[in-house]
Amino acid sequence: MSLDVRLEKDWCSVCDRGDVVYRDNITHNLGKMAEEAGVYLHLWRPEELGLVTASQLVKPLEEALVAMERDPPPYIRWSPANGWGSYASLVLFIRDYLKACREYPQARISVSR
Repeated sequence: MSLDVRLEKDWCSVCDRGDVVYRDNITHNLGKMAEEAGVYLHLWRPEELGLVTASQLVKPLEEALVAMERDPPPYIRWSPANGWGSYASLVLFIRDYLKACREYPQARISVSR
């Protein structure tokens, strides 16, 4: 099981979709680690926070990335015992997603869990 995230631009309200400009996927096994970093809801359930556009993710993802890179042990302790997912993979996922959010700030956030 995994989380699929997408950023879509040129949103069509009639067809309820847009052009995908970014797509990524990460295992649900990293949910606890994301929670420790303070971005679980931002990544898995942005609609619960009222987040619609990529620009709204920039600050929380920046803060999580800085915290995780500054002091890895609190996050590494949430590494899945089954080996599916890792600290390094979540850091890379956040870094890539943040880059896309900066590049396409008006893109609409779309997640599938």
